[in-house]
Amino acid sequence: MKVALIQTHIKWEDKEANLQHYEQWFTTMEEDVDLVVFPEMFTSGFTMSPQNVAESKAGFTLKWLKSKAALLNVAMTGSLVIKEAENYYNRLFFVFPDGEVQFYDKRHLFTLAGEEKVYTSNKKEKVIIQYKGWKICPLICYDLRFPVYSRNVEDYDLLLYVANWPKQRMQAWDILLRARAVENLSYVVGVNRVGFDGNGLEYIGHSQIIDELGHFVLPPFEEEAIQYALLDKNKMLETRTKLNFLKDKDEFSLF
Repeated sequence: MKVALIQTHIKWEDKEANLQHYEQWFTTMEEDVDLVVFPEMFTSGFTMSPQNVAESKAGFTLKWLKSKAALLNVAMTGSLVIKEAENYYNRLFFVFPDGEVQFYDKRHLFTLAGEEKVYTSNKKEKVIIQYKGWKICPLICYDLRFPVYSRNVEDYDLLLYVANWPKQRMQAWDILLRARAVENLSYVVGVNRVGFDGNGLEYIGHSQIIDELGHFVLPPFEEEAIQYALLDKNKMLETRTKLNFLKDKDEFSLF
């Protein structure tokens, strides 16, 4: 599977400008891409003022994602602010080329920024998405710090994190992504942003892809760019079968 990571500066709470910027990336995108990954809250930045940017679950951005996914014949994923039944959600959409949509609401809300005060947490089981023979587990930013929830009990093939992870905690981002790959014998994709947000926080990217042994498939990069990598599921499964560490995992229940 060929994955494209879009690491970009997100204009603060400006959906129209951000979507236009992504469309510019599409004009230079390589052929035969299967999956495009945007950062967390890719239309607004990580805002604690959801009323300024929230959309309905059938709003403009989801329609835009469907249109672009169909036009480019790729799947697209990233999170944005959704209002539903008077609650706000940090919701990741996974949009298939044929228009099918699946979603995951962020479980672990970032209390340091007060995210839990304005957004509603996902209290359900993880979402596992089936796409082109791959089992994909999508998670969002702060979820990365909680390995119990990401534990590979579903035999997923790809663990995917979209984020707005600031510069001052970049070492943790790099360490935890590699840890999640090794402990789950899975590919891990992490997509972050660059630039400054409306609160003055700086982001330097470090989007990356790591294989099941902790090796970089795509090393961390800091510039605004779209980068690509080809993931080999058979290689990953051969390693998993050979080592077979997952058979010794602990049993637990979160629900």
